[in-house]
Amino acid sequence: MALGNRAAQVIYMEEGDQARLGQQDIVLVDAFGRSVSRKRVDNDIDHEQTGKQNHSFYMHKEIHEQPDTVARTLVHSYHLKDQLELDFMEIDRLSIIACGTSYYAAMVAKYWFEQLAALPVDIDVASEFRYRSPLMSNSGLAVFISQSGETADTLAALKYARSNQQQTLAVVNVAASSIAREADMSVQTQAGPEIGVASTKAFTAQLSVLGSLAIQAAQQRRQFSAEMARAAFTTLAGVPQKLEQILSMESQLEAIGNSLTDARDAYFIGRGSSYPIAMEGALKLKEISYIHAEGFGAGELKHGPIALIESGVPVFVIAPNNDLLEKTLSNMQEVVARGGRCILLGDKHSIKACGDDQVECIEIPESDPFTSPLLYVAALQLIAYYAALAKGTDVDQPRNLAKSVTVE
Repeated sequence: MALGNRAAQVIYMEEGDQARLGQQDIVLVDAFGRSVSRKRVDNDIDHEQTGKQNHSFYMHKEIHEQPDTVARTLVHSYHLKDQLELDFMEIDRLSIIACGTSYYAAMVAKYWFEQLAALPVDIDVASEFRYRSPLMSNSGLAVFISQSGETADTLAALKYARSNQQQTLAVVNVAASSIAREADMSVQTQAGPEIGVASTKAFTAQLSVLGSLAIQAAQQRRQFSAEMARAAFTTLAGVPQKLEQILSMESQLEAIGNSLTDARDAYFIGRGSSYPIAMEGALKLKEISYIHAEGFGAGELKHGPIALIESGVPVFVIAPNNDLLEKTLSNMQEVVARGGRCILLGDKHSIKACGDDQVECIEIPESDPFTSPLLYVAALQLIAYYAALAKGTDVDQPRNLAKSVTVE
């Protein structure tokens, strides 16, 4: 990407390759010193997409691109069943491996595949995966998620899975990346270049692909009829419009972000698929504002984290209207009782059920429980963004972090 405006074509080298660059030619040799030829591909970077346009930071621009990137990804993903040689009836276990934000996408996907498709799922942090010597099913599918497609730990995990005769699928944002080329199959999220270090639009694009795959799996495994699958895709297709509604609430989310300027700590809680969204919200806040933040399963508060709650500490409660709402609100009241500052993200029903004037409420558009993770995370992204602005940090280049982690 750094040379995107100077290179018309790209040659992707394979493991062990060396290139000798002359004024007139390029000579490639493999790991054994033998002359080889590698395919040249056109550089398809859209240079208009790599600018900030009218935004102060890339992160702000990329948050606002999400309605379009999700819509593009869903159109592309609707036809995955025709693009991938996958029969989920022949798969008895799914392993999903990723790092950082992509790992939280894997956590959401675990709920989807198990609840919709009745398919058992293991999820692993890529940096830990190989070192526990995992036992892999002979009929398993291993899915690797990476924005850049170059994450060293994820690539190493993929090679481990292949050495254990696993069928492999990559979900990446760069079609010709190392992980995409190493996997048996790959799906490209349609997020376009993501410049900001803190991932935003790549995350919702990953969820769009994974949600589409879960619907495909549910239909193939006879958990969904064709009509139910169409209805689920229609629900997903409504996400971009609802994301636009959330982006229109920016001033309210800005005020919440600004109010965190003096916060030393912040906590995020949720249940079900809102649990990984709580963890992702905490990651966004800590990585760009440097406020210490943690995400918990709301039911785990009583098992230790509630000891951290003191007067005024901000606690974000991810509470969409689903069958876990009553339990989530009960956990929230435990925080209120200890003087915590509760900020509830929920729809009209959630806010009405809350009924506590001590709780600050952010009304998120009503949504199906299936798609709520894509909506609630956008609100948390904007809160983190404005908290970082208020703290005066470099939003796009937070300290000590890199966009692509290519070393272990």
